[in-house]
Amino acid sequence: MKFIVSSTYLLKQLQVLGGVINTSNTLPILDNFLFELKDSKLTVSASDLETTMSSTLNVESDSDGSIALPARILLDTLKTFPEQPLTFVVEENHTVEISSNHGKYAVAYAEGAEFPKSVELEDPSKTTILGDVLATAISKTIFAAGNDDLRPVMSGVFFQFSTEGLTFVATDAHKLVKYSRSDISASQVAEFIMPKKPLNLLKGILAGSEDEVLIEYNESNAKFTFNNSHLVCRLIDGKYPNYEAVIPKENPNKLLIDRSQFLSSVRRVSIFSNKTTHQIRLKIAGAELNISAEDIDFSNKAEERLSCDYQGDDMQIGFNSRFLTEMINNLSSDNVQLEMSLPNRAGILTPADGLDEGEIVTMLVMPVMLNN
Repeated sequence: MKFIVSSTYLLKQLQVLGGVINTSNTLPILDNFLFELKDSKLTVSASDLETTMSSTLNVESDSDGSIALPARILLDTLKTFPEQPLTFVVEENHTVEISSNHGKYAVAYAEGAEFPKSVELEDPSKTTILGDVLATAISKTIFAAGNDDLRPVMSGVFFQFSTEGLTFVATDAHKLVKYSRSDISASQVAEFIMPKKPLNLLKGILAGSEDEVLIEYNESNAKFTFNNSHLVCRLIDGKYPNYEAVIPKENPNKLLIDRSQFLSSVRRVSIFSNKTTHQIRLKIAGAELNISAEDIDFSNKAEERLSCDYQGDDMQIGFNSRFLTEMINNLSSDNVQLEMSLPNRAGILTPADGLDEGEIVTMLVMPVMLNN
């Protein structure tokens, strides 16, 4: 087995695939990349058993075969090369010789057959979506997913496809984000929960991409195909909580405010808040928003006044500043709207502008009890 490939082209593909490999694997074979060569097409795969990703590269070759090569050594070596062709040759003594313009390097390989096989989806449902749209949907929601091992369904992003549109939801019970697209629809109704790791990989690869992504899914797995790569992952098993039930429908108190001003104010005031509760108080009356925080243990306190556009009754409501900051930070509009009903009901944060047609973002943040 022998092939010639460009060093930077190979490195670029391997760096993407390297994101799949865990730092500590139970199976030593998973510390390797699988190289499968057939008809001058080289397919490289990486897996952690839950997620498997493959890319197909064009190489110069007239042989076939499959071997597993250590990922760390390959990545560290390729990073040091300037652009040049590299020749890989499988030798008799169970090593692969890599030849560059300046030298030769030998690395031991494992048999390709030892590498776990990727799951084949039987009779999957299909949906096609633009790469950039999928990346946006992931980045708008993934930050709100939980990390609680006891509630695995909340540790992923809920994909809800229907003939009317696509909806992506993430929540950790303190905050919730719902991102919908009414301009794209699926051919049939489907729901599944995607784990965070493959979503972070997809988000990184597909940001700004104009390519179509084919999503195939069944009860237990999902497969994403784009360019000359595909990613297969196991879905999170379980039923997603009924998120619609927690979104308050009647919110008569509406606050409209400049997003960046609101964000810097919340960030500044939160420095003076209690380090365990991160509690800040919003007091709204007329066209004035008063943001304050106090840490009684250390006699720290801060207060800021902002002008805003407010319709509703005067009210005071407390929020965890970290959740609020994270949410405002994830919106890209000039102005944001905060809708509230009562101090003990969730606040709803939405962008007031800057959305594409058919794009809807709803963020929900739970209040904290104010100690007067």
